[in-house]
Amino acid sequence: MEKIFAQQFDALLEKYCELLVGESDDLTKEKVKAWAMYSHIAKSMPALINHWSAMYPEARGEMKQIIQEIKQLNEQHRKSTQK
Repeated sequence: MEKIFAQQFDALLEKYCELLVGESDDLTKEKVKAWAMYSHIAKSMPALINHWSAMYPEARGEMKQIIQEIKQLNEQHRKSTQK
């Protein structure tokens, strides 16, 4: 991947995080990236997610926590922007 593209893609991810949860620090960006990838795989290849979840139940639990955290942050962000 070219450096310029990587920077431009990072800018896209940063803006997405800001719009989704209201913050875009590095940890939040990594969580959103994992959530987005997991969500895409779950929709396009659910059998792969089932296999992965069976092989790595601890990771599945962590992914569930990330999903819940992003959902909560998104709800809080939407409420704060509606005022």
